[in-house]
Amino acid sequence: MQVNFAKYADGLVPAIVQDEDTLRVLMLGFMNEEALERTQDSGKVTFFSRSKQRLWTKGEESGHFLLLADVLVDCDRDTLLVKAKPQGPTCHTGADTCWGEENEPGDFLSYLERVIVSRKAAAPETSYTAKLFAKGINKMAQKVGEEAVELVIEAKDDDKALFLGEAADLMFHYLVLLQAKGYSLSEVIDVLKLRHAT
Repeated sequence: MQVNFAKYADGLVPAIVQDEDTLRVLMLGFMNEEALERTQDSGKVTFFSRSKQRLWTKGEESGHFLLLADVLVDCDRDTLLVKAKPQGPTCHTGADTCWGEENEPGDFLSYLERVIVSRKAAAPETSYTAKLFAKGINKMAQKVGEEAVELVIEAKDDDKALFLGEAADLMFHYLVLLQAKGYSLSEVIDVLKLRHAT
């Protein structure tokens, strides 16, 4: 990855930090070449503090580190997108983000899909999702069928909580089945978009 640190007189480039899972923007800092190297070597996001005039690892005092997931450079090679896993609030005020937003997924279904993918290779005793994958396609497909029938049964009544609960169960098991088959929700959305356009 080639970053143009020489573009600015102080050798610093903006580094936008985004939560890898929720996709929320958490904060903005600045990195020089040494800060980027430290980030990549340590796995903890490190900036160059303009006020302290030294390297500063986010969380070095609070313990709320930003664990590095990935670093991307923009098309002009002068701005970084740092994807991280926050270990607590990011802002020094105690807020989740430096803009006062709660760090919740903007697109929860995509977030849930990523969680399901992460559980795919886990040991069956560690999570319900991993247990579903271990049972194989036939059992997963059967579970989706069972949840669909339960949703249809609840649709005949007027209990909102039970109906929505069954709808959530069906959606979850459907996403698990998609992953088991090697497909993604975005592929299903592509089919829907194609149908909508015709």
